[in-house]
Amino acid sequence: MNNKLGVLYSFRRCPYAMRARLGLLFAGVSVDLREVVLKNKPPQMLAISPKGTVPVLQLADGTVIEESRDIMLWALNQNDPQCLLDNTVGAQAKALIDQNDTEFKYWLDRYKYADRYPDMSQEAYRQKGEQFLRTLEALLTQHPYLFGERIGVADIAIMPFVRQFAHVDRALFYRLSYVHVQRWLRHWLEHPLFLQAMTKYTPWSEGDDAVVFGS
Repeated sequence: MNNKLGVLYSFRRCPYAMRARLGLLFAGVSVDLREVVLKNKPPQMLAISPKGTVPVLQLADGTVIEESRDIMLWALNQNDPQCLLDNTVGAQAKALIDQNDTEFKYWLDRYKYADRYPDMSQEAYRQKGEQFLRTLEALLTQHPYLFGERIGVADIAIMPFVRQFAHVDRALFYRLSYVHVQRWLRHWLEHPLFLQAMTKYTPWSEGDDAVVFGS
């Protein structure tokens, strides 16, 4: 480990981990990235965060940040060159992220893993999730990003979950009537920092060289 860097335990396909990595990239904050295999979590990660979920960031001073949203906000509070933390929409952005992390994530999990939740059909779960898409569609009808002409913290916090929703059935998603959400998501899937966030890394093992991420 580079003693000047924090250590980020991450998993490439997890939307929470994507959110954290995007926050670090937009902030230009570098970390020592350790890609995790969820079926074989490293004991070093479990020692600092027994709950065993990613992402987990251990700062150079030993402080542990266990939630993706907190990692994202910590990074942007260190450095925010693109002004993602726009105070004029701070409360609105927070409320929308809250809705994503509670209501939308609830229906997203059931839509993606409908066989585990037989109380409703997959279509019914999708329709429940679409309630949040309609909220995003209304916002994106007015601006290219959720709260204006520039990327904001809500965009990077929410996009990975919309991506996961879309990827349950991509062909179907792009036949739905949410043309502005679809445009927004397509833009994100081609964004250079998202492509950098989705770089594949070999799962980490003790003794491996540090992988510097975020610079």
